[in-house]
Amino acid sequence: MHQSVSAASSRERYAKPLFLATIVTGSFLLFLTQPMVARMALPRLGGAPAVWNSAMLVYQALLLGGYAYAHWLSRLAPRTQAGLHLAMFAIAALWLPIGLAGAVPSAGTTPTFWVPWLLVASIGPLFFIISAQAPLMQRWYALETARGEPYALYAASNLGSFAGLISYPLFVEPLLTLEEQSRVWTGGFLLLVLLVAGCALTIPRRPREAAPEERSPAPARPRIALWIALAAVPSGLMLSTTTHLTTDIVAMPLLWALPLGLYLLSFAIAFANRRAAAVFITQVAPLVILIAGGLAFASGTQRPLFSATLGLSLLFFVAVTLHAEMYRLRPPADRLTGFYLAMSVGGVLGGAFCAIVAPTLFDWAYEHPLLILAAALLIPQRNYLAAVERVWADPAWRRRLSLWLPVIALLLSLVGDRRFHSDVPPMLAYAAIAAIGLMALFSLGRRWVFAACLAALMMSHGGWGTLKLSWHDVRTRSYFGIYTVASTPERDAVSLTHGTTLHGLQNSEPDRRLEPTSYYVRESGVGRAFTLAPRLFGPDARIGVVGLGTGTLACYARPGQDWRFFEIDPAVVSIARDSGYFTFLRECAPDADIILGDARLTLAGQRAGALDLLAVDAFSSDSVPMHLLTREAFGVYGRALQPRGILLVHISNRYLDLEPVVAAAARSGGWTAAMLRYQPGEEAEAGNATASVWVAMSRSSDSLDDMIFANSMVSIWETLEPRPGFAGWTDDYASILPLIEGWTE
Repeated sequence: MHQSVSAASSRERYAKPLFLATIVTGSFLLFLTQPMVARMALPRLGGAPAVWNSAMLVYQALLLGGYAYAHWLSRLAPRTQAGLHLAMFAIAALWLPIGLAGAVPSAGTTPTFWVPWLLVASIGPLFFIISAQAPLMQRWYALETARGEPYALYAASNLGSFAGLISYPLFVEPLLTLEEQSRVWTGGFLLLVLLVAGCALTIPRRPREAAPEERSPAPARPRIALWIALAAVPSGLMLSTTTHLTTDIVAMPLLWALPLGLYLLSFAIAFANRRAAAVFITQVAPLVILIAGGLAFASGTQRPLFSATLGLSLLFFVAVTLHAEMYRLRPPADRLTGFYLAMSVGGVLGGAFCAIVAPTLFDWAYEHPLLILAAALLIPQRNYLAAVERVWADPAWRRRLSLWLPVIALLLSLVGDRRFHSDVPPMLAYAAIAAIGLMALFSLGRRWVFAACLAALMMSHGGWGTLKLSWHDVRTRSYFGIYTVASTPERDAVSLTHGTTLHGLQNSEPDRRLEPTSYYVRESGVGRAFTLAPRLFGPDARIGVVGLGTGTLACYARPGQDWRFFEIDPAVVSIARDSGYFTFLRECAPDADIILGDARLTLAGQRAGALDLLAVDAFSSDSVPMHLLTREAFGVYGRALQPRGILLVHISNRYLDLEPVVAAAARSGGWTAAMLRYQPGEEAEAGNATASVWVAMSRSSDSLDDMIFANSMVSIWETLEPRPGFAGWTDDYASILPLIEGWTE
């Protein structure tokens, strides 16, 4: 008897560290999977923000499935749970080693549905079974009543998730190839199986059955609905913040990881046993929403770091506050799995709203301000001005203020938005905005009035101007991004921007309308090469362009030439060819072929040697098309070009030095390469020329020399030198960390 008690005591001493290690390991693997599989899928899916949002939706749906499975399993006898769970691990192991299914999308495939299908087919069972760890291990831990409340383990699980997420771009991707990453992940999966088996051994054979009167009552439907809402808003806001930052502020590398990382950290704070941090954040969250949320429509391109910091702070404070409210409303441990199931349902709903509903309904990231308003309605509020409470306590004044404050604030917002009415004096606009802010502060503690005043504050900071662009149908949203067509009087031109990045413009003056502009002017690298096409390859030169944009390059076309554009987004084709805003295609190359689909796949489908000149200009906002700059991608380009063909690669970028990537690909692929950095003078800038960096490459050094030495241009082109120690990118290995400007300084 004494030995039995001693063994049980020893087992309990190690129970908490064992369960903690199991939960952290599972969460680490779970969130290591997300960026790793997205990286594996890059050559097939591209790097558009919507691809990440679709992937996140799949992950949330699989998480919901795992939580539902844990909820169902918890109803069975404890040892039966353990046996079935380990059996499910064995089935999921059939998908090892982790990797992508072999399916490849056809040109007409809709990515909205194909991307989720590919991810589910590739990692569904593995992600599903691991996602069940957090709720199921907590439930097993709580079977022994002496162990205490298990919710703190969920905070630890999210620290594990955060560690898995940040370890990928900082350590895993720079150090390991994809094949090595898969092997390491498989080893982690086998370790997790052993840990789960160890946890199963600690489950009591016959846990004490609670008497009916001791069981907690089932949560009411309104409480469950509130749990779902409290989970849905941070989940959606995490995705909308990613879209908002990359669309209207700055498309920086690795930026996608920050919202998800802060979202995971919010759980660690909200579910921690020590409540000081969560309480403080909850108290100041309404002020953060008022300050940062009021700028939801403001363009942050002039102060990108400040604007990005505000947006991320807003997400973090809202997520901590709403998750802390969930924790406050948590049920007893015997209802734990149902609680997490409701949380997961909310996560899926928030993700679906941003990944599926919003891109279908909205032409801009309107989901972002809508979710901020939803957060304003859900967060706990207290009135910061004690004197105001007496005014609200009077029923007559409460009715008047509840009606008139929102109306007055909305009217003032029309005055405050100078993007809507540019002739409003600045001081008058600032006074209107300040008045709206004071009204919102005055209404704190009255959720609906506060939300209405916050909406007016948003509108005063560019909301009306944003709606005006939507009303005039000059903006298009597709799976691959948000495109805005704008008239720029100071340039006397019409421009196309993708997110915050200029993708082309056309002069408005009739005699300059067909003159190449921006990155494509005649003095740029691509302009010089395309101008020489008849001399280099004859009058019937075959020319290909990856990335259509506004179709500017079409105006280098000459009679007899064969032109082909390779474009992934039908929305871009509609803007360049059918909208009427840009006429390059219609007037310069009306017979040019436009081939829809991912450029690597469609170029691979061309016959060998089909092109004489090929320009690669397929950037998504200012993000990196990593799968278009790998060694394998350059192999595709080389096959499409004839032996003396010339490849032009556009590597202008605000944040990354892409020269070493192309130089390494040239060296490994047997290319001769030269680079032209074009910086326009004042006169050229007045003609809407912009700075650009183009690399010219050919597997025939004679062909490249013919282009470089034409018209004595040798002094303009630079030799492309590889960076010592940098091996370049492949489909199996790539990291942007060594390329970030200032990273190695």
